[in-house]
Amino acid sequence: IVGTLVIIAAVVIVIVVSTSGSGKKNNNAGGAKPTPAATTSAAASPSTSTSAAAPVSVPTAACAKPPTGGTASYKGVTVGQATNLKKAPKVSAKAAGAPTTLECQDLVVGKGRAATPASTVSVQYTGVLYKNGTLFDSSWSKGGKPVQFSLSGVVPGFTQGIGGAGKVAPMRVGGRRLMILPASLGYGAQANGPIPANSTLVFVVDLTSIG
Repeated sequence: IVGTLVIIAAVVIVIVVSTSGSGKKNNNAGGAKPTPAATTSAAASPSTSTSAAAPVSVPTAACAKPPTGGTASYKGVTVGQATNLKKAPKVSAKAAGAPTTLECQDLVVGKGRAATPASTVSVQYTGVLYKNGTLFDSSWSKGGKPVQFSLSGVVPGFTQGIGGAGKVAPMRVGGRRLMILPASLGYGAQANGPIPANSTLVFVVDLTSIG
């Protein structure tokens, strides 16, 4: 997925450059952004979005504080093994509405180096659909090794949620964060493999290193 995302981002950039001269708007919702890469997976981890670039919404609130126990419940999403970084989080979701801006909760607050919107990061992640909790991608199920990518080449929600934007502080190495991305910060009106068009996405991301 990471590879696919990066490739999509590159395509989006080319499209933007080629259309800017004609005065037309680029309506790609996801742009080039999150997880993981471009063509290796149909899922949309944090990579680039083929439907790419809608206006980027700035988060309106800071991330919620960590849960007091091992299970987190936030905005219709439940995360089991939420604070155990040695194990894959168990993510379920069932929500009727859809957020219009990035929503997030810090499950574990990292103490290491802080990411920026332009950082190259290595992460573990799990992605599910906000509507029904259907799993569409996970680094944990692909050998359990972190995936590396640039935050300047993924969907806007990944750039904001990890690198920081608005009132949302950037993640620090050693942290785990739950992020809910509205379609405008993900893949927008275009379907991406197992992800239907106009889908709100849920990611649980562990930031393992920067650079």
